[in-house]
Amino acid sequence: MNLRQAQGPELGTPIQGVTLYSFTRAFHGREYDLEGLIRKAAAEGFGPGLEIIGFSSFRGFPEIDDNYAGWFKDLIAETGLVTTSLAVNADIGIHRDRLLTQDELLEYMRRQIAAAAKLGFPIARVQISITPDSMEALAPIAEEYGVTLALEVHADQYASHPRILALRDRYEKVGSPFLGFTMDWGATVSGFAPSLIEAYRRRGASEELLNAVTGLWDEFFQQGPPADQAEHGQRFGRFIGLAAQHGRPDLGIDMGINATGLFGPARVDDWLEIFPWIKHVHGKFFGIDDQHEEPSVPVRDLIRLLVQNGYNGAISSEYEGWHWNSWQSPFDIIRDEQAVQRSAAADAGSRMTTDLAEARAQLAAWLPTTQGASA
Repeated sequence: MNLRQAQGPELGTPIQGVTLYSFTRAFHGREYDLEGLIRKAAAEGFGPGLEIIGFSSFRGFPEIDDNYAGWFKDLIAETGLVTTSLAVNADIGIHRDRLLTQDELLEYMRRQIAAAAKLGFPIARVQISITPDSMEALAPIAEEYGVTLALEVHADQYASHPRILALRDRYEKVGSPFLGFTMDWGATVSGFAPSLIEAYRRRGASEELLNAVTGLWDEFFQQGPPADQAEHGQRFGRFIGLAAQHGRPDLGIDMGINATGLFGPARVDDWLEIFPWIKHVHGKFFGIDDQHEEPSVPVRDLIRLLVQNGYNGAISSEYEGWHWNSWQSPFDIIRDEQAVQRSAAADAGSRMTTDLAEARAQLAAWLPTTQGASA
């Protein structure tokens, strides 16, 4: 063993980036169109990495004509950004009367993978509904188009969940560098988001109910993530029960969904179970406090884990507090959270990559390529 092996991997320099999903409220409110949001993200220095959701951002997706693809690539070049991940859907229930067959699913995914390649995205984020068999069948399609498929590990799943480990084991068996995971920080939350507590307060929830909700979440955090879907369902029901007991049954389902579906209680080092297959990161978070820190997501610990284990891919800052927070600017919140990431990388003895040319070269070296890939 040489000295470098004994010391572990070289420190990573993750690429700073953002997903336009963070600005959904501004997009839905027609404050910005797609071009306006891209220009805003670039002007605010939220890049160089840029992630976009296919179906919500591109009219007619996944059908993309040559002129539109050319316009989009020119816009990305003009604004000094680099495309990182395109979020695609794996909806097997798009027909009212039946589920998609495996062949239909593969064709549905092929069209989206082709669109990602045509728009210049090297990664397609896929959803947990894709099975190991389907991912194995998609590997040749991903290789054909030169697009890495990074399945999102999102609460209420977590890295050591049996379903995720089954995917990891299949990836290892298949051996394709085009199969991997998107690490979503929402699986490793350390507290109930204060911004959501404030939103419930503004909706008239009593302090007794709010204290009970945070207390129950803390109890489940100490227990760790649910072992199976039955336990997840029991936890969901406990939050519904709390709301009813405190005279606000109308808040019960909302509380249950957020507490168990957005705030995953796995520990940070759980990500080591799948770390070699992490191709992209969703820097999920929910707010910034008066000390300019994220109070419910251990951003600094997560950045340290990535840096110390040599992660050189992109991190898309993904602000999900927009669902309930209508009183603060998502742009200010993203700015503060990215400052935390940069500070955390420095504390870990490294840095975030913010230079465009460096980010492009780094991403190209991080991800596999296919010579003569279809587009």
